[in-house]
Amino acid sequence: MEKDIKELLIVSIEKVQKSIDSTIEAVERAKGFDAFKANNYDEQAPFDVLASRFTRAVEVCLKFFRTYELYTARVASDTIRDRLLNMEKLDLISNTDLWLDMRDVRNRVVHDYLPEEVRKTFDLIISVYFKELSELKNKVSILKFE
Repeated sequence: MEKDIKELLIVSIEKVQKSIDSTIEAVERAKGFDAFKANNYDEQAPFDVLASRFTRAVEVCLKFFRTYELYTARVASDTIRDRLLNMEKLDLISNTDLWLDMRDVRNRVVHDYLPEEVRKTFDLIISVYFKELSELKNKVSILKFE
C-alpha cells in the first residue's frame, strides 16, 4: 500500500508541476487585461486560457494534497478546510483561507459579469495566487519520500 501511495505521489507531483508551469505561461500571455475594454475573441483568448489553466492547477494541487495527506497522516481529512490546514502545518501552503479563495475563483471568473469584479479576479490570479502556486511548485520539487 505504501509503495502505491509513493508512486501516486510521484505522478501527482509531476501533474502539479506541469499544471503550474502551464499557468505560469498563461500569466505571461495574459498580463495587461482590461476588463473595461470591449475585447474581441482573439483579445479575450489569453484570459480564457489563464482562467482555465489556473482552475486546473488548483484542482490538481487539491488532489495532490489529498494524496500527500494520506501519505503523511495515513488518513484523509473529512473537509477541504481540514486538509488545507494540514498542508499549512506542513508548510506546503502559506494560508488556508487563501487556498479556499483560490478554489472558489472559478465561480467568480465564470459568473462575474461586472468588469471591475472580473479585473479584481484576474489581478488576484496574476499576483497573489500566481505567487502561491509558484512557491508550492518549489516546495513539492524538493519533497523526499522514504
